[in-house]
This record gives sequence, C-alpha cells and structure tokens, in this order.
Amino acid sequence: MAKKILIMDTILRDAHQSQAATRMTTEQMIPVLEKLDEIGYYSLEGWGGATFDSCMRYLNEDPWERLRTLRKYLKKTPIQMLLRGQNLLGYRNYADDLVDKVVEKSFENGVRVIRVFDALNDPRNIQSSMRAIKKYGAQCGGVCEAAISYTTSPVHTLEYFVKLAKTYEDMGADNICIKDMANLLLPFDAYQLVTALKKQLRPETKIHLHTHNTTGTGDMVNLMAIQAGVDIVDTALSPLGNGTSQPATEPLVATLKGTEYDTGIDLEKLIPIAAHFKKVAQELEKEGTLNPKVRQVDVNTLIYQVPGGMLSNLMNQLKKAGKEDKLPEVLAEVPNVRADCGYPPLVTPSSQIVGTQAVMNVVMGERYKMVTKETKDLFAGKYGQLPMPVNEEVAKKVLKGEKRIDYRPADDLEPEYERLKAEVVSKGFYTQEEDVLSYASFPEVAENFFKWRKAKNQGVDSDLAKTGVYPV
Repeated sequence: MAKKILIMDTILRDAHQSQAATRMTTEQMIPVLEKLDEIGYYSLEGWGGATFDSCMRYLNEDPWERLRTLRKYLKKTPIQMLLRGQNLLGYRNYADDLVDKVVEKSFENGVRVIRVFDALNDPRNIQSSMRAIKKYGAQCGGVCEAAISYTTSPVHTLEYFVKLAKTYEDMGADNICIKDMANLLLPFDAYQLVTALKKQLRPETKIHLHTHNTTGTGDMVNLMAIQAGVDIVDTALSPLGNGTSQPATEPLVATLKGTEYDTGIDLEKLIPIAAHFKKVAQELEKEGTLNPKVRQVDVNTLIYQVPGGMLSNLMNQLKKAGKEDKLPEVLAEVPNVRADCGYPPLVTPSSQIVGTQAVMNVVMGERYKMVTKETKDLFAGKYGQLPMPVNEEVAKKVLKGEKRIDYRPADDLEPEYERLKAEVVSKGFYTQEEDVLSYASFPEVAENFFKWRKAKNQGVDSDLAKTGVYPV
C-alpha cells in the first residue's frame, strides 16, 4: 500500500563521515540546527559511529557535549545514533556493564533512536545493547533499530537476511534497518528484499533502508524500496550527498512530491540549509579532509565492496603515507582478504581490519607477511561467528597455533566501568560519568583531549589545540 515516506537525514553524521572523514565541527552545524528541526524528518543522525573518535582526536571536542548541543537546538526532531553493538563507539569488544552505561548515557544526553548493528551479523553481539536500549528507551520513548549489515557472498542470500531480521524482531527491535554501507544492494534486489521482509515481519515493525550512492544506484535503490513498502529511507542534503555518502535529500523529496508517497517536506525550506552546508563542504575541501574523488561514481565498488567511510579513510591514510598510487592494488586485494576471512560484511570494525590487512599485504609485497592483532582476533573468533569458514591455509599462517573460540566473545570480559573510572579519577581527568566512557573507547585519544580541556579551562592559550601539543 502507498504511504507517506519518512526520511532520516545523515548530514550531521554519516554524510561527512563518508565524504570528509568525520571532520565537520559542532560550530559548523549550529547555525542551521533550528531550521533542520522544522523540516519534518523522521530523525536526524547526529551521533555515534566515527564522530565519537573524531571529536576528540581531531576536533578537540567532547562528543557528549556535541550531543547535548544538538539536543538543545533539536526540540522536535529525534536525534539518531549508530552503535556498533558490543564494540560500542570503539573498535573492540567491551564488557556488558559498559554497554549498559553507554546506552543509558546516550538516552540521558538526548538520543532517541539507536541503530545497533554487528559487523558480522552475529545476534549474540547485539543482545546486550538491545536489552539496554529497550530498558532505557522505555523511559523516554526511545526506539531500538536493529540493523542487518548487507553484503553479497555465497552465504548472504534473501533467506539469510529475512531469517536474521526475524531474529532481531524477536529480540525486541522496533525497526529493522537494511544497512547497505557499500551500496551493493541493487534496485531490483532491494524491491525483493523489502517485499520479503514486509511479508515476514509484524505490521508495526518499521523497515528502514540505509544505502549510499557510491556505485550510482542509490536513488534507484531508494525508489524501488519505496514501491516495495519501505517505511524510512536515509538521505543526505546535497552538499554532502551522493558519491560515498547517501543519495541526496532534495531530489527524492521532489520526486515524491504530489504522489501517494509524498514526504511532506517543503523543498524550499531545504534550500537555505543546503546553502549553508555547501559552504561547510567548501571549507572541508580547502582543509584537505574532503577529497572530490569520493563524490564520483565508482562501479568497481560492486567488485571490491568498500563502503564510503572506509574508502575515504583509506584514501586519507594512503595520502599521508605518500602511497596514493597503491590504492588500486589495495582495492583489488580487499575482496581476497575478505574471502580468506570467511566473507565478513565490510563495516566497522571488520572493514578497518580487512582494509588494513589488504594495505599491509600490498605494501609488504607478500600476503600476510605481517598480520595485525585485529586480523588474528578475527580469525580466532574473537569478533564473533564469521559467515563462512575461513581459508585454513591462511588461518595457520595468521593464528600460529592460537586456539579459536565458538562462544560469545564478550563472555570472557570482566566488568570494566569501575576500574576505568578509578583510572580517570586517579589521573585527575574526571568531570562527569561520560568521561569514563570516552576513556574506555579511546584511552590515549581521550587522555590527550582531557589534558587539552584541562589546559583550556585553566586559561592556557587555546592555539595549543592547533599545534597538537597537550600540556599536563
């Protein structure tokens, strides 16, 4: 049945993560937040993902203060965040007590919709997050959105994804998100998948589609999904839309206007907001964090399956290392490494693990001559159950006799919060409970940020932030 289509705009999070390595500042957002709040979006994605790391590492911002600032201006529109299941806002598995505390504080500071996913689609890795989301979300009208990490491989079939969605719904998900992080979901496949999900899921369960436009098919994917009955789609305002980001918001709003799918969004109200973000995009490009190449269509993505955020970060890393010419070789190596690892979907942290190992294989001139700890842990089952068996010859070389596990990795972890809080307090950095969570996610980065914050509060020249020197 035809119906109004809801839109989540990613301009405050994934749009600049995908195109500019998550370098947009809170200050660059503030001038148009009130206008964004009047648009009528289902939600605005503004937190989680790589913003947590980037705020402290590159922007000298407290990510929790960013969230509180967004909440101050966004009075009508729910703030949505991306949570990496047991990996939370970092890149390792965290103990269940930290999972509980991060979810509690996220809702407390202003989040209302939490999209939670696991890179391997292992339900065991999101069960603690979902319990916490349902617990704390119930107190503030919060929404639990469980995401399927979409990919293609011999095992990732239509039946696989429908079964996984049903599992997540039975675990308590209010929404099911199809998370197509690399724009691999083709239009007719999207129609088929949404149709199948609508038949199997409860009527009240919303289906939310998240795709990118890396391969140039994103707009068609959204349109076909809409015709199949999808409830919500993700878009990004045009200055930071398309390419490795989400399909642009304005064309979809215009396309659906006057139809039975009309979003109800006034295109003219988007124009001044887009004008503001065009200036921001120009600033990011001038700084060198936004590479124009990420806005180009690249159908090779269908082969090497690199999602937008991974691609922009790979390009930045290779640029800093003076190895930009190696990008084609690295991208060709990515699917080989992925096959060796048992076909994990390429999304954080598995995308970083596979990508980094592909870089090392190319740069060293010999495959698996050097192996990262993360690659070793992936093969050992410490990130969860892989979709398919690994390449056993490679596994022998990588594991070197280390045993594998077949249970939930977090079961090995002791409670962490009180121990980490004691560390933060002993170092003189504790100002709020949220500091413990920042420190838990990125200890060294957080400590540098705490030193900078302390110096600033004591009146030390704020220009020190630009030099990278953090006084005690």
